[in-house]
Formats: sequence, C-alpha cells, structure tokens
Amino acid sequence: MTDHPANGLDDVVHQRVRLGIMAIAHQARQVEFGFLRTTLQLTAGNLGQHLTVLEKAELIQIEKGYEGKRPRTWVTLTPAGQTALREEIAHLKRLIQEVEQAETAETTGDR
Repeated sequence: MTDHPANGLDDVVHQRVRLGIMAIAHQARQVEFGFLRTTLQLTAGNLGQHLTVLEKAELIQIEKGYEGKRPRTWVTLTPAGQTALREEIAHLKRLIQEVEQAETAETTGDR
C-alpha cells in the first residue's frame, strides 16, 4: 500500500486561512493586507497571526511601505512558498482522486 496523500499535507500550509493567503498571493503576485483581510473575512489581528506563521516558515515575504500617506503592508510568496503551494495542491489532487475512485467503485460494485 502506498502512502496516503493526506500524510503529505503540510500543517502550516493546509490550514484554511493560510492556504487562502498563499493562493491569493500566488494569483496576485503581490497582495495588500487589507485585501486579504476583506477577502478572507478576518480581523486584522487574526490575519497578522497567520502571516507571522507563514513568514517564520519563510513561505511569504512581508513588505511595509506607504501608498501616498497611508501605511501599507504587501505580501508576496517566496520561491519556497510557491513550491509549498504547488506540493499542497498536488497532494490535495491525489486525495480527491482517491476519494472519487472509491466512490466510483462503490457505485459500480467494484469494491
């Protein structure tokens, strides 16, 4: 029996909010803190905690600056973050495939 795909899921990446942060940052290349907070429906403090976890794991880079006179925080995936996201998605795809195969076997009686 091969290793189950759920065993490959990364606890840092897989957590719902952190996976959302990484997916959005991947799509946008660089994303602003306020956009993440609104999109993921989080408080600033909660989002900040998740960003700290990802930053300590070196999966994101945080850049602080100003847009006009307003302070801004931007989030970018690091190369390690890009890799971690790709690997997480690959494990999720394998997990989904196994579940779908089991459902197909159930309905066709091939179990």
